Amino acid sequence: MSTQHKKIHIIGIEGAGTSALARMYNKLGHAVSGSDEGDHFYYDLLKDEGMEVSHEFSAGNIPKNADLIVYSSAFKPETNEELKAALESNKKVLTYAEALGSLMNEKYGIAVCGSHGKTTTTAWLAFVMERSGLSPSAIIGAKVPQLGGSSLAGYSDYFVIEADEYQNKFKFYNPKAVLLNNIDYDHPDFFPTPEDYEKAFIEFIKRIPTKGFLIANYDDPIIRKTAYVNCRGRVITYGITAAADYVAYDIRRNEGGKQYFRVKLGSDGLAADEEEDAAPGELGEFSIKLSGRHNILNALAVIAASIELNIDLVKIRTYLEEFAGTNRRMEIMGKFRGAVIIDDYAHHPAEIRATLAGAREVYRNKRLIVVFHPHTFTRTKALLDDFAGSFGAADEVVILDIFGSAREKQGGVHSLDLVKKIRSSPAKHIPTLEECEKYLRENIGAGDAVILMGAGDVYKIGEKLINS
Repeated sequence: MSTQHKKIHIIGIEGAGTSALARMYNKLGHAVSGSDEGDHFYYDLLKDEGMEVSHEFSAGNIPKNADLIVYSSAFKPETNEELKAALESNKKVLTYAEALGSLMNEKYGIAVCGSHGKTTTTAWLAFVMERSGLSPSAIIGAKVPQLGGSSLAGYSDYFVIEADEYQNKFKFYNPKAVLLNNIDYDHPDFFPTPEDYEKAFIEFIKRIPTKGFLIANYDDPIIRKTAYVNCRGRVITYGITAAADYVAYDIRRNEGGKQYFRVKLGSDGLAADEEEDAAPGELGEFSIKLSGRHNILNALAVIAASIELNIDLVKIRTYLEEFAGTNRRMEIMGKFRGAVIIDDYAHHPAEIRATLAGAREVYRNKRLIVVFHPHTFTRTKALLDDFAGSFGAADEVVILDIFGSAREKQGGVHSLDLVKKIRSSPAKHIPTLEECEKYLRENIGAGDAVILMGAGDVYKIGEKLINS
């Protein structure tokens, strides 16, 4: 985008990505306005930074002097009069992904992708880079308290983004480097088969230039099968599998959930630590605040990428440990009658299993209650058996009615279908947030940890419990 200051209007400005983009535009000196409906997660942040936000969609919201209109692809012109007016105007109109790509493609783009862990890994890498003095720009899919929000507007050429595979958004991004966490079938409403889903990642890998690199999770069998044959740049792998380039081993955890592990290098021997207790080919010991095996893997991806960016290993070790996570990822909201209330964004079977495994490590002596808000009918129906088998670490499971997306309000599946298939733990169906709040008020206490889980608004139960 030209350095000339512009007037930019964003339709759907309070989404995780669009709000981050708005704040970046604002930091770059552009005049930003926008509109949205429903929950207003990011309104205070946007308002405090001087942006005008309308709480309903209307053609009249679009400034007459707007140079650029950006919109969330969650909205369609058939049902959104503001978007319809924008597309019928003679103004420049871009989707969120197109707008993000136009910014990143002018820089040294680093894209973090994968079915799970994108937000945490993007935030973690941006945090390590920012604290190490690289001054990156970044767009992250959740608030990061340590970064003051969900975006960074740095002065260097580095631009880190969370790259979403949904609706083939990959086609707008031309990164120099890619971090690929995993490939695990999702978004069945857009990708009819697992093969279609995998193909989106394969095509993205092919976009990496010859002088670029791919940081890939060697523990993922699909990535092992596809990374080397499709990437023109260097492929650097990480994992707990011994054949990876960066290998985590000697993994330990304390009672508070903090994890310790050592890292050794594969046969290529990419670096060596100066630490006295590190043998040749080893990077020594690292520690992280985040629980779960999946976060060991996320940390390895950040370590590998940071080394590629020539960040000093002492800084990597320091800032890797300092990172405290993002909002809505095992975020402790507070307590109610002694019960710990936790908010988590997991909405896919693999994410649920990973999150609950980590939670069980931290809350070994508590009754672990999961309140799950299934997200979208198509995902619930397509992955129903996988969902049913993902709650093994929980002591009790509550399933709410399915939270439909802006694209679908109903489908051929019901939450009771899921409840009937859960065999590992006692499970019950409670239709609404209000009924579930009442149930928890009457049934939880000091011996419990309650995880409010899902991509919808299940967190509202925790807010009401804690604020009562």
